[in-house]
Amino acid sequence: MAKECKWILKEPADKAKVDRLAAEVGIDRVLAELLVKRGVETFSQARAFFRPSLENLHDPFLMKDMDKAVERLHGAISTGERILVFGDYDVDGTTAVALVYSFIHRFTDKVDFYIPDRYDEGYGVSYKGLDYAAENGVTLIITLDCGIKAIDKVEYARQKGLDVIICDHHLPEESLPAAVAVLDPKREDCNYPFDDLSGCGVGFKLVQAYSQKYGIAFESLIPLLDLLVVSISSDLVTMVGENRVLAHFGLKQLNENPCKGLLAMINLSNLEPGHISIDDIVFKIGPRINAAGRMESGRLAVELLKATDSQEAMLIGEKINENNNERKSIDREITQEALEMVESGNCLACENATIVYNPRWNKGVVGIVASRLVEAYYKPTVVLTKSNGFITGSARSVAGFDLYGAIENCADLLENFGGHVYAAGLTMREENLKEFASRMDGFIAGKITSDMLTPVVEVDAALDFAQINPKFFRILKQFQPFGPGNNNPLFMTENVYDSGSGRKVGAGGVHLKLDLIQESQPYHQIPAIAFNMADYHDYIKEGNPFDVCYAIVENYYRGNSSIQLRVRDMREREDII
Repeated sequence: MAKECKWILKEPADKAKVDRLAAEVGIDRVLAELLVKRGVETFSQARAFFRPSLENLHDPFLMKDMDKAVERLHGAISTGERILVFGDYDVDGTTAVALVYSFIHRFTDKVDFYIPDRYDEGYGVSYKGLDYAAENGVTLIITLDCGIKAIDKVEYARQKGLDVIICDHHLPEESLPAAVAVLDPKREDCNYPFDDLSGCGVGFKLVQAYSQKYGIAFESLIPLLDLLVVSISSDLVTMVGENRVLAHFGLKQLNENPCKGLLAMINLSNLEPGHISIDDIVFKIGPRINAAGRMESGRLAVELLKATDSQEAMLIGEKINENNNERKSIDREITQEALEMVESGNCLACENATIVYNPRWNKGVVGIVASRLVEAYYKPTVVLTKSNGFITGSARSVAGFDLYGAIENCADLLENFGGHVYAAGLTMREENLKEFASRMDGFIAGKITSDMLTPVVEVDAALDFAQINPKFFRILKQFQPFGPGNNNPLFMTENVYDSGSGRKVGAGGVHLKLDLIQESQPYHQIPAIAFNMADYHDYIKEGNPFDVCYAIVENYYRGNSSIQLRVRDMREREDII
C-alpha cells in the first residue's frame, strides 16, 4: 500500500462571489465555487472560460525577436537555403520538430530535421548535430525545446557559417546565445503576455507569425494543433490562458481529424477515436512517443508524426509500440530491483533521500523509476546508472522541496546538471559518487520537514452522491481540458460502502472496481475505479465503511458513456477519531 496521504479541504471561496455567480450562470454552488477559485467571477468570464476561442490567441509578434526570426526564415525559404529543424528527443521536442518541419515543407523541400541521440549526444544542441548540419550544406538551424543555454554551441555554429533561430521555453541564464533570434517567452526582456508555452507552443507561434506576415490563412495551421495538444499535455505546462485555448482546439483536431501518425498511436493504444482525452495523451499516447527516444531514437517519433501515408505511419507506429512494450518491461524490472535495494538497505542513501545506483540500468528509464520510488517512499529520490564512462541519472522531488537547489549545492562534484525544482538530470565522475550521495542526504536532512514527507491530497469540495447528476457532470466536463492550473477537481464523500459487487481487476488484480453507496443515501449507487488499491479489497468486501476522495470522469466503452468516480485515495472509518 502506498504511503498514507493527508487530506486537506481547500479554503472556501468568497461566499458572496460564489452566490452571485451561481445565480448569474444558473449552476450548482459547488461548480460556482470551483470557477471562483479559478478566477472566474462574472458571467462574461464564465462564457470565455466555457467557450475558448482562437481569437483569444496573442499576437505572435509580441514575442521578442519574432520579427527577426520570421525575416530570416523567409529569406531561407525564398532563396532555397538548406534548413535544419533541431529538437529534443522527448514528446515536446519531437512534436515541435514535426510541427515546424511539416509547415516549412509546404514551401520548400530543402528542409531536414535532426534529433540528438539520448545516449551518445545527450540533451539539447550537440556538436555532432552542428557538424551534421555543416557537412550537409545547411545554413539555417531552428532549435525547438532546447538551445536557450547553448551559448558555446551557437558560437561554434556561427564559426561554421550556420545561423541559428532558437525556440525554447526553459528559463534562460543571464546571458543569451548570440543567435539570429531567440524566441523564449521566459526571457526577462520579452513582454509576451503568456510565458508558459511548451517548446512546441513556441514553434507554433513562429509558424503563426510567418503565416500572419506572408498572408497564409490561419485555418491552414489548425491541422497542426493535434501535435500541439500532445506536447502541452505531455510536458505538463499549465492548462490556463493560451495553452488552454490551444489544447481545446488541439483535442478537437485530435478527435475529428488527427494526422496519420497520431491516428496510428490512437489505434495502437486501443483508444476510442473521437473520445480522446488529455488523460489518454498523458498515459497512453505520450509515453509511446517518448519510448522511441528512450529505447531507440527520437527520429522515429518525428518520422511517425510527419508521415502522410497511413500504411507508413502504422509501420512506424508498430515499431514505436514495440519500443514502449520493451520500455515497460525494463521499467518494471529496474523498479523492482530498486525497491529491493531500498528494502534491504543496499542503497547509497535511504534515510532522508532515496539514492540508488546500478551501472547496468537503462539510462532511458531512470526518470520513470525515480517517480515510482517517490510514490513508494515519498522522499526526494535520485536514480543513477553508468553511461559513456560517467555516472548519470534522474532526480525527482516531493511537494514543497527544492531538489534542484540540493543538486546545485553539489555542483562542484558534477560534470553537468539541469532541470527544475521537482525534476532534474545530472552527470558526474564515478569517484564523486559516494561524496555526492552523502552530501545530498545531509543537505536534504537539514532542509526537509516532516510535513513535506507526507503526501497531501488537496480536496476541492465535499459532495453527496445525490449531487452527481447528469446536469452537474455536463457542466463539469466543460471545465476541460484539465491540466496543471486547471486540474480535474477532487471531491470527497464520507461514510460510503460497496454494494457487494466490488472486485479486483486488471493484470495481477491490482485495481478495484466498485459500486459505491453513501450511508445517508442508500438508493444512489455510483460506479468507481480505484487504481492500484487492491490492498483495500478485504476491508471493503467485509462491508466496512470508508471515506473516498475522487475525480468524476466519463467512462466511454463500446459506444456507451457513463459517469464514473476515479478514486484518488480512500481511508478506513476506524482511523477517524
